[in-house]
Amino acid sequence: MSLKLYNSLTNKIEEFIPKNGKDVNMYVCGPTVYNYIHIGNARPVIFFDMFKNYLEFLGYNVHYASNITDVDDKIINKAIERNVSEKEIATEYEKAYFVDVKRLGSKRPDFVPHATEYINDMQQFIKGLEDKGFAYDNDGDVYFRIDKLKEYGILSNQNKEELEKGVRIDVSDKKENPLDFTLWKKTDKGIQWDSPFGKGRPGWHTECVCMINNIFKGKEIDIHGGGMDLKFPHHENEIAQANAMYGHHLAKYWMHVGRVDLGKEKMSKSLGNVIWVKDFKDDEMMAYRLLVIATPYRNSVNFSNELFDQYKKMYEKFVRGYKQAMLLIDLANKDSNLINEDEKNQFIEYMNNDLNTANVFTLANDILKKMNVSIRNKDIDTLVIETNTLKMIFDVFGLELNYKKLNDEEKALYNEWNDAKARKDFAQADQIREKLIERGLI
Repeated sequence: MSLKLYNSLTNKIEEFIPKNGKDVNMYVCGPTVYNYIHIGNARPVIFFDMFKNYLEFLGYNVHYASNITDVDDKIINKAIERNVSEKEIATEYEKAYFVDVKRLGSKRPDFVPHATEYINDMQQFIKGLEDKGFAYDNDGDVYFRIDKLKEYGILSNQNKEELEKGVRIDVSDKKENPLDFTLWKKTDKGIQWDSPFGKGRPGWHTECVCMINNIFKGKEIDIHGGGMDLKFPHHENEIAQANAMYGHHLAKYWMHVGRVDLGKEKMSKSLGNVIWVKDFKDDEMMAYRLLVIATPYRNSVNFSNELFDQYKKMYEKFVRGYKQAMLLIDLANKDSNLINEDEKNQFIEYMNNDLNTANVFTLANDILKKMNVSIRNKDIDTLVIETNTLKMIFDVFGLELNYKKLNDEEKALYNEWNDAKARKDFAQADQIREKLIERGLI
């Protein structure tokens, strides 16, 4: 079964066929670095890292880019508030972001473009849109002319009249149409650049189009992803610009991850109802990653302490079972890469069905049960195969199982402990057990 994905652009599950054989170009919208990230911001970070792992597991060569928006009103306002430069604010929160990314078990993308590095590209791009009649300059503010584009609304699947009624638009008497969006913003506040249109800075929607075009050499990429809240207007406006300039939809497959709510309300920094990733303890990071990966990626999550506790217990159960299994395997001096091929194929079948991770975790629980039976029966050969299979799945998911192989001294200590228990010398067994606990071995 080939990989099938839900394409937000067509609203259908489609077979994934990259444009260039085994090479996959993927771009995911990254953070605007004016504050720490909350657990809703973290969901796409976790999901697309896992998705890249799975594509590589299938044998694809993935070229993954995720940007840093380092120029924005919110960054400017915070810089003014603190009386520092925008660069200082952006650098501080970018560093904090990648600390959180690492603690969540995600890897740094292959490309991390910064918006401020592409200002010249953006100016040329905007001028090109203007030359084609898709953009107009009104006293230094440049807007995209949506009425010239027949396909506007293709991603959100709404016509222009519906969009005008249903979405709060930044109304300006400078615009020909209320839905026209800013490509270049005239401003004398905060960081600004000289341009053919006057002093100002680029609009948010233009940044990603230019960075994608630069990194991927003007080609339509395979996958563009982000949170569901970016679908309109951000991603809709990206598609509009790419369509106007290049005649394509920027990406062949568009993927959107559901949001994380808190108390059934949208989590938002502006509302103040957020849980910061930085406030999670180290041992909670993998539990949150598990929660994100185990939940169907297009569904929203209503986060609660009760829900989180369930996933903490689930993660602890897998770690405990894996450590017990690895301990027996280690003591038996077994070293094998064998896996259960039927379970591997089942894993691939579930994942190829639009990344059905919920079914994968049912499979993982079944594997854990087999491991526990093998532990009780001291069936080391079966235990090795099932343990390796579980590790294969968790490696793809980026979930750490944290087992450190025993050295000879530690193996001898374990054997002494087992001998003492077998002789029913419980006093000595307890003493050895304390040593094992002190070393973090049990």
